[in-house]
Amino acid sequence: MTNSVQRREEILHYIQTHQKGEVNHFSELYNVSEVTIRNDLNYLEKQGCVKRCYGGAVLNNQFAFERPLNDKKQLNSNIKAKLGEYAASLIADGDKVILDSGSTTEQIAYHLEGKQDLVVMTNGINIAYHLANQSNVSVMVTGGTMRDNSYSVHGTGGEDFLTGFRFNKLFLGVDGFDKSSGITTPHQGEANINRKMLEAAQTVIAVTDSSKFDRHSFCLIARPEQINMLITDRGIPQTYVDQLTDLGVDVRIVD
Repeated sequence: MTNSVQRREEILHYIQTHQKGEVNHFSELYNVSEVTIRNDLNYLEKQGCVKRCYGGAVLNNQFAFERPLNDKKQLNSNIKAKLGEYAASLIADGDKVILDSGSTTEQIAYHLEGKQDLVVMTNGINIAYHLANQSNVSVMVTGGTMRDNSYSVHGTGGEDFLTGFRFNKLFLGVDGFDKSSGITTPHQGEANINRKMLEAAQTVIAVTDSSKFDRHSFCLIARPEQINMLITDRGIPQTYVDQLTDLGVDVRIVD
Protein backbone atom coordinates (compact mmCIF):
# COMPACT_ATOMS: atom_id res chain seq x y z
CA MET A 1 0.00 0.00 0.00
CA THR A 2 1.40 3.40 -0.97
CA ASN A 3 1.85 6.22 1.52
CA SER A 4 0.45 9.68 0.83
CA VAL A 5 3.71 11.12 -0.52
CA GLN A 6 4.25 8.29 -2.99
CA ARG A 7 0.57 8.28 -4.00
CA ARG A 8 0.61 12.01 -4.72
CA GLU A 9 3.77 11.67 -6.80
CA GLU A 10 2.16 8.89 -8.82
CA ILE A 11 -1.07 10.86 -9.23
CA LEU A 12 0.89 13.87 -10.46
CA HIS A 13 2.84 11.68 -12.91
CA TYR A 14 -0.45 10.29 -14.25
CA ILE A 15 -1.89 13.78 -14.72
CA GLN A 16 1.32 14.96 -16.41
CA THR A 17 1.03 12.05 -18.84
CA HIS A 18 -2.72 12.26 -19.49
CA GLN A 19 -3.27 16.01 -18.87
CA LYS A 20 -6.05 15.18 -16.39
CA GLY A 21 -7.18 12.64 -13.80
CA GLU A 22 -10.46 11.68 -12.13
CA VAL A 23 -11.19 11.16 -8.45
CA ASN A 24 -13.03 7.86 -8.91
CA HIS A 25 -10.20 6.44 -11.02
CA PHE A 26 -7.57 7.19 -8.36
CA SER A 27 -9.88 6.02 -5.57
CA GLU A 28 -10.24 2.60 -7.18
CA LEU A 29 -6.58 2.41 -8.20
CA TYR A 30 -5.23 3.05 -4.69
CA ASN A 31 -8.15 1.53 -2.77
CA VAL A 32 -8.71 4.68 -0.73
CA SER A 33 -11.74 6.89 -0.26
CA GLU A 34 -12.68 9.64 -2.70
CA VAL A 35 -12.26 12.10 0.18
CA THR A 36 -8.61 11.04 0.47
CA ILE A 37 -8.07 11.56 -3.27
CA ARG A 38 -9.74 14.97 -3.15
CA ASN A 39 -7.34 15.91 -0.35
CA ASP A 40 -4.44 14.72 -2.52
CA LEU A 41 -5.63 16.82 -5.46
CA ASN A 42 -6.20 19.83 -3.21
CA TYR A 43 -2.63 19.47 -1.98
CA LEU A 44 -1.27 19.31 -5.54
CA GLU A 45 -3.35 22.35 -6.47
CA LYS A 46 -1.89 24.33 -3.57
CA GLN A 47 1.59 23.42 -4.84
CA GLY A 48 0.62 24.81 -8.24
CA CYS A 49 0.92 21.51 -10.10
CA VAL A 50 -2.73 21.00 -11.06
CA LYS A 51 -6.03 22.82 -11.27
CA ARG A 52 -9.12 21.27 -9.70
CA CYS A 53 -12.14 20.68 -11.89
CA TYR A 54 -15.42 18.82 -11.55
CA GLY A 55 -14.66 15.20 -10.73
CA GLY A 56 -10.88 15.54 -10.67
CA ALA A 57 -8.03 17.78 -11.80
CA VAL A 58 -6.21 18.94 -14.92
CA LEU A 59 -2.55 19.75 -15.41
CA ASN A 60 -1.46 23.33 -14.72
CA ASN A 61 0.60 24.08 -17.80
CA GLN A 62 2.06 27.22 -16.18
CA PHE A 63 3.90 25.11 -13.64
CA ALA A 64 7.58 24.40 -14.42
CA PHE A 65 7.86 20.62 -14.33
CA GLU A 66 11.05 18.61 -14.45
CA ARG A 67 11.97 17.31 -17.93
CA PRO A 68 14.82 14.99 -18.93
CA LEU A 69 17.69 16.94 -20.51
CA ASN A 70 17.41 15.08 -23.80
CA ASP A 71 13.76 16.18 -24.03
CA LYS A 72 14.69 19.78 -23.21
CA LYS A 73 17.21 19.82 -26.05
CA GLN A 74 14.42 19.26 -28.56
CA LEU A 75 12.37 22.23 -27.33
CA ASN A 76 13.04 25.57 -29.07
CA SER A 77 16.47 24.26 -30.13
CA ASN A 78 17.07 26.94 -32.78
CA ILE A 79 16.33 29.74 -30.33
CA LYS A 80 18.52 28.16 -27.65
CA ALA A 81 21.41 27.96 -30.10
CA LYS A 82 21.11 31.69 -30.85
CA LEU A 83 20.87 32.56 -27.16
CA GLY A 84 23.91 30.42 -26.42
CA GLU A 85 25.93 32.04 -29.19
CA TYR A 86 25.04 35.53 -27.96
CA ALA A 87 25.82 34.66 -24.35
CA ALA A 88 29.20 33.25 -25.38
CA SER A 89 30.01 36.54 -27.13
CA LEU A 90 29.96 38.22 -23.70
CA ILE A 91 32.79 36.01 -22.44
CA ALA A 92 36.21 37.65 -22.77
CA ASP A 93 39.66 36.08 -22.88
CA GLY A 94 40.81 35.29 -19.36
CA ASP A 95 37.30 35.18 -17.88
CA LYS A 96 36.41 32.85 -15.04
CA VAL A 97 32.79 31.81 -15.55
CA ILE A 98 30.16 29.44 -14.21
CA LEU A 99 27.91 27.60 -16.63
CA ASP A 100 24.84 26.27 -14.88
CA SER A 101 23.54 22.91 -16.08
CA GLY A 102 20.82 22.87 -18.73
CA SER A 103 20.11 22.70 -22.43
CA THR A 104 20.45 26.45 -23.08
CA THR A 105 23.64 26.91 -21.09
CA GLU A 106 25.05 23.86 -22.88
CA GLN A 107 24.78 25.89 -26.09
CA ILE A 108 27.16 28.47 -24.60
CA ALA A 109 29.81 25.77 -24.32
CA TYR A 110 29.50 25.11 -28.06
CA HIS A 111 30.58 28.68 -28.90
CA LEU A 112 33.79 29.15 -26.92
CA GLU A 113 36.22 28.33 -29.72
CA GLY A 114 38.76 31.08 -30.32
CA LYS A 115 38.61 32.43 -26.79
CA GLN A 116 41.75 32.11 -24.69
CA ASP A 117 42.66 31.31 -21.10
CA LEU A 118 39.14 30.54 -19.84
CA VAL A 119 38.18 28.88 -16.58
CA VAL A 120 34.74 27.29 -16.63
CA MET A 121 33.11 25.77 -13.59
CA THR A 122 29.92 23.79 -14.17
CA ASN A 123 27.55 21.40 -12.44
CA GLY A 124 26.61 19.93 -15.85
CA ILE A 125 28.45 16.70 -16.69
CA ASN A 126 27.45 17.10 -20.34
CA ILE A 127 28.99 20.59 -20.43
CA ALA A 128 32.20 19.42 -18.78
CA TYR A 129 32.45 16.52 -21.24
CA HIS A 130 32.10 18.85 -24.22
CA LEU A 131 34.80 21.20 -22.91
CA ALA A 132 37.18 18.49 -21.70
CA ASN A 133 39.37 18.42 -24.81
CA GLN A 134 39.48 22.16 -25.48
CA SER A 135 42.99 23.40 -24.71
CA ASN A 136 41.74 26.98 -24.26
CA VAL A 137 39.48 26.05 -21.31
CA SER A 138 40.32 24.85 -17.81
CA VAL A 139 37.29 22.90 -16.63
CA MET A 140 36.14 22.65 -13.01
CA VAL A 141 33.21 20.47 -11.94
CA THR A 142 31.23 20.91 -8.75
CA GLY A 143 31.03 17.71 -6.75
CA GLY A 144 27.91 15.88 -5.66
CA THR A 145 25.27 13.43 -6.77
CA MET A 146 24.14 13.29 -10.39
CA ARG A 147 20.42 13.72 -10.99
CA ASP A 148 18.59 11.17 -13.09
CA ASN A 149 18.15 12.18 -16.76
CA SER A 150 19.62 15.66 -16.28
CA TYR A 151 23.43 15.15 -16.18
CA SER A 152 23.64 17.79 -13.44
CA VAL A 153 25.17 17.29 -10.01
CA HIS A 154 24.17 18.74 -6.66
CA GLY A 155 25.01 18.36 -3.01
CA THR A 156 26.71 20.05 -0.08
CA GLY A 157 30.16 19.10 -1.38
CA GLY A 158 29.62 21.14 -4.52
CA GLU A 159 28.08 23.99 -2.56
CA ASP A 160 31.10 24.13 -0.23
CA PHE A 161 33.51 23.92 -3.18
CA LEU A 162 31.95 27.01 -4.77
CA THR A 163 32.55 29.16 -1.69
CA GLY A 164 36.30 29.07 -2.27
CA PHE A 165 36.22 30.89 -5.63
CA ARG A 166 35.19 34.15 -7.25
CA PHE A 167 33.98 34.24 -10.86
CA ASN A 168 33.45 37.06 -13.35
CA LYS A 169 30.15 35.79 -14.71
CA LEU A 170 27.46 33.23 -13.97
CA PHE A 171 25.25 32.05 -16.81
CA LEU A 172 22.13 30.73 -15.13
CA GLY A 173 19.60 28.42 -16.77
CA VAL A 174 15.88 28.75 -16.11
CA ASP A 175 13.04 26.27 -15.51
CA GLY A 176 10.50 28.92 -14.59
CA PHE A 177 10.61 32.73 -14.50
CA ASP A 178 7.86 34.76 -12.87
CA LYS A 179 8.32 38.53 -12.90
CA SER A 180 7.21 38.80 -9.27
CA SER A 181 8.79 35.78 -7.57
CA GLY A 182 11.80 35.29 -9.86
CA ILE A 183 13.63 32.18 -11.09
CA THR A 184 12.53 28.81 -9.73
CA THR A 185 13.24 25.11 -10.24
CA PRO A 186 11.43 21.90 -9.24
CA HIS A 187 14.53 20.48 -7.51
CA GLN A 188 15.68 21.62 -4.07
CA GLY A 189 19.28 20.45 -4.52
CA GLU A 190 19.53 22.32 -7.82
CA ALA A 191 18.22 25.48 -6.17
CA ASN A 192 20.74 25.19 -3.35
CA ILE A 193 23.77 24.94 -5.60
CA ASN A 194 22.44 27.67 -7.90
CA ARG A 195 22.15 30.04 -4.96
CA LYS A 196 25.81 29.34 -4.09
CA MET A 197 26.69 30.14 -7.71
CA LEU A 198 25.01 33.53 -7.32
CA GLU A 199 27.12 34.28 -4.25
CA ALA A 200 30.34 33.35 -6.10
CA ALA A 201 29.73 35.49 -9.21
CA GLN A 202 30.27 39.21 -9.80
CA THR A 203 27.73 39.31 -12.65
CA VAL A 204 24.63 37.10 -12.87
CA ILE A 205 23.27 36.50 -16.36
CA ALA A 206 20.04 34.50 -16.81
CA VAL A 207 19.66 32.85 -20.21
CA THR A 208 16.26 31.53 -21.26
CA ASP A 209 13.89 31.22 -24.16
CA SER A 210 10.56 32.98 -23.70
CA SER A 211 8.58 29.77 -23.05
CA LYS A 212 9.81 29.88 -19.44
CA PHE A 213 8.07 33.17 -18.56
CA ASP A 214 4.90 33.06 -16.44
CA ARG A 215 6.00 29.66 -15.12
CA HIS A 216 6.92 28.89 -11.54
CA SER A 217 7.97 25.95 -9.43
CA PHE A 218 8.67 24.92 -5.83
CA CYS A 219 12.18 26.15 -5.15
CA LEU A 220 13.39 29.73 -5.46
CA ILE A 221 16.82 30.36 -7.00
CA ALA A 222 16.90 34.13 -7.46
CA ARG A 223 14.62 37.10 -7.11
CA PRO A 224 14.40 39.34 -10.20
CA GLU A 225 16.52 42.09 -8.63
CA GLN A 226 19.39 39.62 -8.05
CA ILE A 227 19.92 39.28 -11.80
CA ASN A 228 22.21 41.70 -13.62
CA MET A 229 21.27 40.67 -17.16
CA LEU A 230 18.62 38.60 -18.93
CA ILE A 231 19.22 37.13 -22.38
CA THR A 232 16.07 35.95 -24.14
CA ASP A 233 14.11 36.08 -27.40
CA ARG A 234 11.38 38.34 -28.75
CA GLY A 235 8.63 36.28 -27.15
CA ILE A 236 9.24 37.95 -23.77
CA PRO A 237 6.11 39.82 -22.63
CA GLN A 238 6.54 43.61 -22.62
CA THR A 239 5.44 43.69 -18.97
CA TYR A 240 8.52 41.65 -18.10
CA VAL A 241 10.81 43.97 -20.07
CA ASP A 242 9.36 47.02 -18.33
CA GLN A 243 9.41 45.62 -14.80
CA LEU A 244 12.88 44.08 -15.06
CA THR A 245 14.30 47.24 -16.60
CA ASP A 246 12.84 49.25 -13.71
CA LEU A 247 14.68 46.90 -11.34
CA GLY A 248 17.97 47.61 -13.11
CA VAL A 249 18.15 44.35 -15.07
CA ASP A 250 19.80 44.69 -18.49
CA VAL A 251 17.38 42.87 -20.82
CA ARG A 252 19.01 41.64 -24.05
CA ILE A 253 16.63 40.38 -26.76
CA VAL A 254 18.19 38.12 -29.40
CA ASP A 255 16.61 37.86 -32.87
